[in-house]
Amino acid sequence: MFSQTVEYALRAVVHLANNAPAGQTTEEIAKATRVPQAYLSKVLQNLVQTGIVRSQRGIGGGMSLVKSPAELTILEVVNAVDPILRIRTCPLDLASHGVRLCPLHRRVDNALAMVEDAFKSTTLQEVIDEPSDSKPLCDFPRVRLN
Repeated sequence: MFSQTVEYALRAVVHLANNAPAGQTTEEIAKATRVPQAYLSKVLQNLVQTGIVRSQRGIGGGMSLVKSPAELTILEVVNAVDPILRIRTCPLDLASHGVRLCPLHRRVDNALAMVEDAFKSTTLQEVIDEPSDSKPLCDFPRVRLN
């Protein structure tokens, strides 16, 4: 449902949130998030351009979040790299539908609205703090399935 770019951006900001306020190099983020460094560089550039991440050159620099994890929502990250596109008019350009969506497209848009609302009300801090046996980006031993 979401692009690889969204997945990579979310991994990166979760990693930065876990290490906030310290900056991280692109190489450090790529290794921790298992994202190809060249691809990650482009994702991070986009996050810098949209004001989610700041880039600081030099010793002690690196990438860091502009906002605190408690203030940054999942929706802000998603919309920064690959916005959720709501259905406002008939995707088939049927003149008879216009802005009145058919039952199918209305339901699809309703589902998108629910995702958007869930992401809008979820901060990075909530994701990090949520009790779980599997924490984001933790490296647990792999279980081999025979």
